[in-house]
Order: sequence, then structure tokens, then C-alpha cells
Amino acid sequence: MSARTVLVAGDANVDLVLRGDVVPRFGQAEQLADSGELVLGGSASIAACGLARLGVPTSLVARVGDDAFGRFQLDALLAAGVGTDQVEVDAATPTGLSVILSTVDDRAILTVPGTIPTLRAATVRAALATTRAGHLHVASYFLQPALAAELPALLADVRAAGVTVSLDTNWDPAEKWEGVLDLLPFVDYLLPNLSELRALGAVAGVSGPDRDVARTLAQSGPRIVVKAGADGGWSVGPDGPAVHARGLTVEVVDTTGAGDSFDAGYLAALAHGIDDERERLRWAAVAGSLSTLGSGGSGRQATLEDMGVR
Repeated sequence: MSARTVLVAGDANVDLVLRGDVVPRFGQAEQLADSGELVLGGSASIAACGLARLGVPTSLVARVGDDAFGRFQLDALLAAGVGTDQVEVDAATPTGLSVILSTVDDRAILTVPGTIPTLRAATVRAALATTRAGHLHVASYFLQPALAAELPALLADVRAAGVTVSLDTNWDPAEKWEGVLDLLPFVDYLLPNLSELRALGAVAGVSGPDRDVARTLAQSGPRIVVKAGADGGWSVGPDGPAVHARGLTVEVVDTTGAGDSFDAGYLAALAHGIDDERERLRWAAVAGSLSTLGSGGSGRQATLEDMGVR
């Protein structure tokens, strides 16, 4: 299968994933965790790896530090087949780091931003011109305030140039959810999870069933593609019925990055020219489910063979 090129913009940090007895107890108490692994992290980086493994020519535009974590991240991206020519190395700022306290049913995330907030629109513009990508995916909106402030103008120009746009805001640490509603007219696909959808609905003054909230947000322009955990995913436009696809039943190892792999499955189907929305969602749900079988966001991402493509 041939696919159009995708440029992913956002965060490139390492994840330290700890599993087992990971709920902290202060008072200088020492706890023994079951396992700890240093893995590729960042919503944008994980989505980029997922796209590349699904046969999509993919480049990442992001920033890392000139340090061991930055080199680890670049090596992992290259090993997954992601183009890293557009990743800038900052000699003055360390690479971001997230500590994931992971249980079977939930997780907590502690993040040191490092280079994550230093990406700017000018760098994304230059990367688009170099890669000639047909689609731009933006991730971790709230971790990048400088880029977020420049996104309305950037995305308006990107859309005018015929490039489609998707956005995964991820969770807002400040829980204010500012700026996203203003971006929706410039976005083709918004990819929230259920919690993020409800938070955006509250900011928009919309209440009621989740599908009604999504349909109201879709009135601004984008198709709303919702990650529903074990139930798979669904999507709605401003009109018409919701479309749904179930995930796979699996023995979960780690849910870190499952939503980013869901994004990758959906966007890969788009990049491969799949027009049927139910099939796009099937790719997304399968990719999200399979990613929970490995440690970290990129430990077990879907392939074209997993999608039934040979």
C-alpha cells in the first residue's frame, strides 16, 4: 500500500515506566516496584512511531536536548522508521522526562517539560515545506503554550495550502482547556478521549450524552474521533449517525500511549486512502488495543499485517 506523507508535531521526551506497587508513600518510605523501563515517550513521538509501523512515510518535528535522553529518543524514533531530520537539538535545555506510575487499570504521570515547550510554529512551517507532507498531526497542545498561541495562524495557512490537520490535545494539566475551541475551524479531525471530550464540552457550555457533545463540537468543523478505552472508539460529524468500532479483548500489560496508537491507526487509514469511516475506526481500535500488550507507548504497536493488509 502507498500512503501520503504525515508530519507529526509535538513532544519528544523519554518515559520511565514503573509498574507494581507504584502509589507513593511519603515519610522516606522505600517501596519495591515490579519493573522499571526507560522507553520512547511523548504523545507526538508515539503517534509518529505508530504511523511509521503502519507503512506511512512519517516525520517528526520536535525538540530534544543535547543529552543522553535526547539521543535515546532519536535512536528509538529512527529504529521505528520515523524521519528525524526535523527534530532540533537544543544545547541549552534538557530533554523532557515523564515518570509513568502504571497499574493495570490506571496510571499517573509526572512530567519535567524540558525541551517540550520550546517548539515554535516557524519550525513546523519549515518542516512542512521540507517534507511536503499531506497531513499535519499536532499533539500535546497544552504542554506547548508558545506553539499553541501560534497555532491558529499556522493551521489556517496549512489548511489553505491543502494540507489536512488533526489534533490530539491530551489532558490539560491546568484543567482550563483554553484556546482549543478557537482552533476547531482549522482542524479536520479532533481526537479526544472521553474525559477530554467532556472537559471541552463543559468549556463550550454543552452538556448531555457524549455523542451530543461531540456532535455540537463538530459544528465548528472537525470530525470528532473519540477514544473510548476498552470499548474501542467512535466518531461523529456535525450531521449523521455516530460510527463505532470495538477494540480487541487483550491481557493488558501497560496502557501508556494507547490513545496515541489509536490516533496512529486512524491517521494511517486516512493516509492509505481508506474512505470508509467504520474501517478507519477499526484500524484505530485495533492499534489502540494491541499497544497495551507491550511496555510503554511503542513497545507493541500495530503493523499492516495486524490490520489484515499483506
